[in-house]
Amino acid sequence: MSGVTGATVADVTDDPERLLAEALRAQAAQAPVAHQPEPALLSGTDLFPRPVEVTERLPPESTPALWVLAVALLLGLAAGAVVGLLTLV
Repeated sequence: MSGVTGATVADVTDDPERLLAEALRAQAAQAPVAHQPEPALLSGTDLFPRPVEVTERLPPESTPALWVLAVALLLGLAAGAVVGLLTLV
């Protein structure tokens, strides 16, 4: 659309889309071209990753899960006992 050289300001401002398009073209023509950097390796200059050392796994701690289940069971029994007593009264 380089044939817009004969357009006046009144012609461009009548159409908001055309005004925006012209403004973006003017801005793009003045913007410097950015240089895309080459992707860098995360490990510096190493081309091949180093092997990961395998360590011993810790045994899973099952005591917190057992405590949560025991507390939930006791709360359920206590709530059931309270509701049972309320229905008898």
